[in-house]
Amino acid sequence: MIEVDAASPVPPYEQVRAQVAALIESGELIEGARLPAIRQLAGDLGLAPGTVARAYRELEAAGLVVSRVRHGTTVAARARPTAAQSRARLAEAARAYAAVTRTLGLTRDQAIAAFERELPPASPTV
Repeated sequence: MIEVDAASPVPPYEQVRAQVAALIESGELIEGARLPAIRQLAGDLGLAPGTVARAYRELEAAGLVVSRVRHGTTVAARARPTAAQSRARLAEAARAYAAVTRTLGLTRDQAIAAFERELPPASPTV
C-alpha cells in the first residue's frame, strides 16, 4: 500500500506522510481505520522506526490521525478545513511540487504542462 523510493529527493518520512494523507483524503482509509504500528510499518518498509514516527507525528499535527497509547494510531474524524487551512495546504503542496521539479531539472513550462495534465477539465460556468 505504501512504498518508499530510496532514490527520491523527497525524504522517506515525507513519502510516508504524503501517501498516508492521500489514502485518507481519497477515502481509502476511513475514519477510525487503524494504521500499522510504527515498528511494523518501519520493518515492512525497511525504515528506522523514528522515520515512521515522524510521519505519524506530522499526520497527527495536521489533524489526519489520532495516536493514543495502547490504542495505536487511527484515522481522525474528518472536519471540513477552514479557508486558511486550505490555503496553507495548497501552498505546502506547491512548494513540494516545485522542489521535485527543480530536482528533476524541469523547466517552468514542463512543470506547468505536467501539472495541467493532472487537473480535470474546467467545468463551464453558467
